[in-house]
Formats: sequence, structure tokens, C-alpha cells
Amino acid sequence: MKKSVWKKLAGMGLVLMLSATALAGCGGGKTEGGTEGAAGTGAATGTGTLAKIKERDKFVVGVKYDLNLFGLKDPATGNVEGFDIDIAKAIAKKVLGDENKIELKEVTSKTRIPMLKNGEIDAIIATMTITEERKKEVDFSDVYFMAGQSLLVKKDSPINSLKDLQKGMKVLTAKGSTSAKNIRESAPDVEVLEFENYAEAFTALKAGQGDALTTDNALLYGMAKQDPNYRVTEETFTEEPYGIAIKKGDAEFVKTVNDVLKEMKENGEYDKIYEKWIGEKPTK
Repeated sequence: MKKSVWKKLAGMGLVLMLSATALAGCGGGKTEGGTEGAAGTGAATGTGTLAKIKERDKFVVGVKYDLNLFGLKDPATGNVEGFDIDIAKAIAKKVLGDENKIELKEVTSKTRIPMLKNGEIDAIIATMTITEERKKEVDFSDVYFMAGQSLLVKKDSPINSLKDLQKGMKVLTAKGSTSAKNIRESAPDVEVLEFENYAEAFTALKAGQGDALTTDNALLYGMAKQDPNYRVTEETFTEEPYGIAIKKGDAEFVKTVNDVLKEMKENGEYDKIYEKWIGEKPTK
């Protein structure tokens, strides 16, 4: 075979090799993380929430600091305690083998989703109601607590239900909460005043700035426990299913959390936590 022919064949072989290399780089080869590189497969293994928790050996959780029974900071000790905190500890124990491997960060109804999105926290466990609107921004675990919105009033108040709320009355709540939206729909004649958190709203109620405070009954019971001069009306006018919020698209961590909740309910641990904070066993 002539030398010129050999040169042509060698050149063609080089072109084929380069083409194959380029295709491998663009298509279905393995990425650095070890996952398939095809479009739409999402983040590589090792970059999800679960992997990050294990890598840092700590579960960073967004919780409330101002809600008695669910998440309340003791100013004397600096400890934050409540139902939501015990749920966070159970997840840490399952994932990291130690319930104390948690870091609690304060969130409010207004700040919790932004903090989750920007990676400051791994999950939100903060009396967060599952709604279709919020599902557009975050993913939720299964329901871990079922509450209902109600009213907190002075013991001698004539208000016992929504129908007692008259035009000109003021109802207090927290910014960014579903409670604000619900009360405007359910009692359109009242004036709704929103505060940064429920502790501020409760302080305002005690200072006479409103006629009632509204949020989920579970939270209101905690406030009434703090000050026996207030009571929770018996009527609930919504269903508020609480879920643990997780970064959108992280199906792996959603499954991990759901598995923990399922196990807790099956082995009785959930019932113990519920009774410890709510004072009664959960209804089945």
C-alpha cells in the first residue's frame, strides 16, 4: 500500500477518535460524581442534603424560638425545646447515630423558606403548614402534626368563635403565615395586624392592641399555658397539616425523613413525644 494511502487512513482514524471523545464528553458518560451525565438526571450523587449532613456530621434545622410546646428558647439556659426539636433529634439520631448532632437556627414564618433555599439550613421543622402554594417552592415530608386554626382571647372576652368577630375588631397574627390569609378570608370585616413573630403578636395582645390572636390551636395552647389570663376558643376553622420542608427536588432526603416518621409512629416514639408536649395521646 502506498505511503499516501497510509497517511489518509491514519488521519481518518485520528478524526474518529477525536469525535468519539467529544461525544463521550457531551453525552451519556460518567460525570465526576459517578452518576450518568445525561440531561435531566439532576445533581450528582454526594451533593444532596443527606450527603451534606453526613459529611459535616451535623443536621442543621430551622426551628421557631418563640412558640411554647413546639420551639421555645429558654433565656436562662439558651436551650430551645419543644415538639419540633424532638422530631429533629429523632432524625439526627437515625441519620447520624446521635440525637445531639443537630444545630438549631431560628426561623420565622417569613424567613424560613429563603433560609432553606440558600442552604443555611437542611430542613424546616417549624409548625409549617403544607399548602399547594408552598409546594411550588419546597418539598414536604408526610404530615407529622395535624392542627387547626383558632383564636386566643382574654378569659372574659365575649369572643368564642369566628361569628363573634365584629367589624372594627383587630386580630393579630404573624407575617408570612397561612393564618393571616385564612383570617382575612374567614372574617373579612376585621382588621388584621401582622407582627414579625407570634411572641410579638402575643405581647401586643396583652398590651391591648387587639381583640384576638389567631394561629393554629396547638400554638395557642402554648401561649395560654404561659399566661392563664388567656384562653383558646374551642372552634377550629381550618385544617393545618404540618410538614417538614426540604429543598425542592431532593427526593432522597424526603424519603429518609418519611422513613424516620413512619418508624417513630410504628415503635411508639412519636406518641411519647406528642403526649410529652401536647398533654394527650394523638388521635389515630
